[in-house]
Amino acid sequence: MEDVQPVDIDIIIRGEQVGLGPIRGDLVTTYQRWMNDLQVTRTLGAPSRPMTVERERQWADIALVSTDPMFTIYTLEEMRPIGNTSLFDFDTDNASCYFGILIGERDAWGKGYGTETTRLMLAYAFDVLGLQNVALTAHADNHGGIRAYERAGFRRIGIRRNAIRVGRHRIDEILMDATPDDIEPSFLDRIMHPGDRA
Repeated sequence: MEDVQPVDIDIIIRGEQVGLGPIRGDLVTTYQRWMNDLQVTRTLGAPSRPMTVERERQWADIALVSTDPMFTIYTLEEMRPIGNTSLFDFDTDNASCYFGILIGERDAWGKGYGTETTRLMLAYAFDVLGLQNVALTAHADNHGGIRAYERAGFRRIGIRRNAIRVGRHRIDEILMDATPDDIEPSFLDRIMHPGDRA
């Protein structure tokens, strides 16, 4: 049975093309479908194994109560869920974390949704959470993803050679990060500090 989309979807962060809302329990079968698409999960960094509804529901149950920022990505034009994004592995002493994104709907690739989502998440990390460093790892052959990360403000900081195995092939892992100095304050900064407006 396909997930039923409610008329009123809670959008927390709104960009020009995409909006970010909470993880939803009623989207479990959509999330599961994404995790069973080998083209989607190939660069995810997790083993490509069959995902059952039950295991995806276990993930969703944990995500629904997690304090880590996890969002469903929607196209604003249709309010259609197209992926997930999160900040995770927080180091609170050093105000740093990792960033992850999955665009699960393949027909949404190459349209700028990933770039805008990444920008929104960096704005959230720096302007709302006050973090000082956000890092990510990417497969060296994930050219579209790396371009999106760089357009959003991430910089390459290193390579781990042959660090990833995809099927019978070895792939380098690209290390990237961003700091508040790399990115201008966003509209979220103005929301968080309304009294600072000139």
